[in-house]
Amino acid sequence: MTDYFVHESAVVDEPSSIGEGTKVWHFCHVMSGASIGRNCNLGQNVYVDADVTIGDGCKLQNNVSVYKGVILEDGVFCGPSMVFTNVINPRAFIERKSEFKTTLVKKGATLGANATVVCGVTVGAYALIGAGSVVTKDVPAHAVIYGVPARQRGWVCRCGVTLPADTLICPACNSAYHLDESGRLYPS
Repeated sequence: MTDYFVHESAVVDEPSSIGEGTKVWHFCHVMSGASIGRNCNLGQNVYVDADVTIGDGCKLQNNVSVYKGVILEDGVFCGPSMVFTNVINPRAFIERKSEFKTTLVKKGATLGANATVVCGVTVGAYALIGAGSVVTKDVPAHAVIYGVPARQRGWVCRCGVTLPADTLICPACNSAYHLDESGRLYPS
């Protein structure tokens, strides 16, 4: 008896690891060697490649593919049809599996619908990537970024509300932040 749910149309290859309370919905495919944490939700048509690690409490909306080399820490949200890559210069006629680059998405980050994350970057904790953005370089923790290519446009609280630039105090939960001398945002 399992302590997670897999829809009858989904395919879960063995061996793989799926945590307690996780739900794997219609037409998903979890490859052998994948590790999915507790209380995750994989929407319709999600693909999880071999050797991928997904932390606890992650939500992957419909049509997300998480390819080898991608690591999602706890509480990551992947919006509908957002895209990860794992090779910088793919060619159909040249195998480049030895060139896969690691992409790390840190705790609590949100990747908007139809965003593309080019391989080899780190998305910082609680960062917010706007819908349709193309991420080509590392994203600082708590950064709000959007555009093509994505550029930083501000800061966001852990709760997901944009911080006013003049105070860096969240208008929703009153959490206060400060910038260090290198320009990184930290809770006060």
